[in-house]
Amino acid sequence: MEIKLYIAMNRFKIINGEEEIFENIWKNRETHLDNVPGFKKFNLIKGKIEDEYTIYASHSTWESENDFINWTKSESFREAHKDAGNHKGLYLGHPEFEGFKVIL
Repeated sequence: MEIKLYIAMNRFKIINGEEEIFENIWKNRETHLDNVPGFKKFNLIKGKIEDEYTIYASHSTWESENDFINWTKSESFREAHKDAGNHKGLYLGHPEFEGFKVIL
């Protein structure tokens, strides 16, 4: 049986002291993912705390890479990200995207 899952992650460096604001933005936003073809699951995960920032990653699982790409070109993607630029003061640098094809 072939596994075709795809994991899309954006890694964020959040300036120390801004973590609660960042987490609340994600907890209270409308993702517009519920009815997107191929969408399986979403998690916001928190990682290591450095001297200047805390690492977070948005982690979404998709049935295929094509499903993810199709979503990034959709109206639901534009709606989900329409306010993203309003919170630049929380970030150290730009989010870093990483995409993975699930092997096992």
